[in-house]
Amino acid sequence: MWVHKQLTGEELSQHLKNGTITFAGNSRLKIYGLLTCTSGKRMKKENRVFFKNETEAIQLGFRPCG
Repeated sequence: MWVHKQLTGEELSQHLKNGTITFAGNSRLKIYGLLTCTSGKRMKKENRVFFKNETEAIQLGFRPCG
């Protein structure tokens, strides 16, 4: 899991290009979804976390959104 506020813009871009980040979640609400989710794009940077895959999100106690 990566915390958005701990990544530089360049690091985030590299992860997205490499495909190492495929899901994003809200650390306060413990929900996750696809990177294309509209509500995920509005999420505050300090609450956003990223995952390699869905399995990682579930193992960390997150549930799928809507």
